[in-house]
Amino acid sequence: MNYLQFGFEIENAGQMERLVALLADQGFEGFEEDEDSLDAFIPEHNFREEEFARAMDLFLTISYTKTVLENINWNKKWEADFKPVLVEDFVAIRAGFHQPVTNVEYEIIITPKMSFGTGHHATTYLMIKQMRQLDFSGASVLDFGTGTGVLAILADKLGAEKVVAVDYDDWSIENANENILQNHSSSIRVIKGDTVPITEKFNIILANITLNVILSDLSSIVTCSLTGATILLSGFLKDDEPTLVENLEKVGLKYLSTMQRGDWIAVMAKNP
Repeated sequence: MNYLQFGFEIENAGQMERLVALLADQGFEGFEEDEDSLDAFIPEHNFREEEFARAMDLFLTISYTKTVLENINWNKKWEADFKPVLVEDFVAIRAGFHQPVTNVEYEIIITPKMSFGTGHHATTYLMIKQMRQLDFSGASVLDFGTGTGVLAILADKLGAEKVVAVDYDDWSIENANENILQNHSSSIRVIKGDTVPITEKFNIILANITLNVILSDLSSIVTCSLTGATILLSGFLKDDEPTLVENLEKVGLKYLSTMQRGDWIAVMAKNP
């Protein structure tokens, strides 16, 4: 299968976030982010020129290159580019072909594919760092927008009794299940969906996704959270913090704290 690779010159983190969100909606399957550049990949047969052009009209100053990658084995390329991730001395995220990391509390082994959540992005890093502060022993956990399943797997390793991992993307679901099996995380159940499931109740809710999705699902997050539940949210920028905090208060959640890495933040809240 041929892929198209688009290389963008990025001006700031906000532009990066908006561009990734738009391209993901158009069927782009993989993103490689750097401080001032973004590579985005889509199967050639899924590319729609008019949709792409409309998206580019929203970014008047952005420039990009387009390359055809013939018969690329994308997973092989992704594996070759994948480097282990360390979150302090708490967690190491590595592939099976890497050497074990011995100076951390937990290791998570993943098969690196195009799913979001390998730990390289600041928001995943922040979520993991925030999770270190919580007691997962015997907890019921929701991981909304699970991607590779890394946060769900960590919740299982931290002692959660039940973890429900939700994603709408078939590729992510397949990869998450593969990673869950590889880490022997028997407490995790992966389900397909694009909204928060409200038929179950949780002690801890994790949502590393986008601001718009989080805002649209805040009421459902309240519905499925037990009294005293802790909610960790990320996938947005420091500039988005006032909007998020205002909406937390509107649905009755108590804002607790913000953690920042670069321009990205993670917010901790509570269902009082």
